Order: sequence, then C-alpha cells, then structure tokens
Amino acid sequence: MYVVPPALARLVADLNRLPGIGKKTATRLALYILRRPAAEAQNLAVDLAELHAAIKLCSNCHAFSESDPCAICDDPKRDPSIVCVVEEAGDLLAIEKTAFFRGQYHILHGVLAPMEGIGPEEIKVDDLLSRVRRQRIAEVLIATSSTVPGEATAAYLANRLQELPVRVTRLACGIPMGMDIKYADELTLAKAIEFRK
Repeated sequence: MYVVPPALARLVADLNRLPGIGKKTATRLALYILRRPAAEAQNLAVDLAELHAAIKLCSNCHAFSESDPCAICDDPKRDPSIVCVVEEAGDLLAIEKTAFFRGQYHILHGVLAPMEGIGPEEIKVDDLLSRVRRQRIAEVLIATSSTVPGEATAAYLANRLQELPVRVTRLACGIPMGMDIKYADELTLAKAIEFRK
C-alpha cells in the first residue's frame, strides 16, 4: 500500500480546509503544485505568507485593501451618497463586474445567524449606522442574498435604518434572465411579482 509523504499529506489537508475544496480537488491541486517548478511553489508560499501583512480592512467600507481608504472609497468618480451593503467581499466583486453600480459599499462580513451565535455585534451593523449618521448618505441599497439569513439581515438593517434620514432600497428579486417562468419555484415567482416594475 502506497503511503502519502507527510509533506504532501499536510498540503492536501490544508487545501481541503478551503471552502468548496473537497479531498479529491485538494489532492489534485497539491499534486499540480508538486509537479510545477519549485520557484512557482515558492512564489505561492511567499504570496500566502505576505497576504495578511499586506491586506487590511478599509476603515470606511471594510473592503479588503492594501490602502486605507480603499480604491473605491477614494475614487472621486464614485457617488458617496449611495452605499450598497453586501455580506462579503465576494459580493462586492460580483457587483463590480457589472460595471453598473457607481456608489460606494459597506461590507458586513457576515449575516445574522442567531443559532450560530452571530448577532448584530458580530457583523459590521453598528459601523454602517455610524457611517450613515456621519456622512451625507442619501440611499442605502441592501444587497444581501435571498437566503433566510440574508433576508433576516436585510429586514434587521431596514428596521434600524428607519430611524435615520436615509432612503432604504433592496435589490430586486425574481426570475433570472433567460429562465423559463414555468421552471421558477413558487418563492422566486412570488418575489418577481411583488417587486415588479
């Protein structure tokens, strides 16, 4: 029986801890790295080692950045009066790919999940409320996912923002482009009707 070398086994275990990476994918990635020139593996190791030292959170929006404020908050072409609230940094990247939103962001770094012990104090809700009070923000666009925790977070934020002089909007939900209506589930179809234009 073949015994995996301990260094390779450790790398597979480390890669397997990443979200969406199962044992087979982790093994495939580890073997790929092993087959590449040692210089490439060294570059990867250096990049990983320097990551936490180089990246910080923007003090305004909490985006990952090498500068503070981040490039989006520092961009004079962005409209600082419109803030899009997202759950995670990946959501910001997805919205930025559209090249349609020209405001700024606020990253919560999570959603409300009371069963997991995640309340408003564990995510960046107070920072958002403080930011709305401090800055001239006219609109807060809540762009959390349409999952149960995402919807609960959106409802909580909308309720807390009601106290402030700011317009609160929500991303539209409904039928995706190119989808045949008869294949939509009831909740998606109901949301599409509720948020119709």
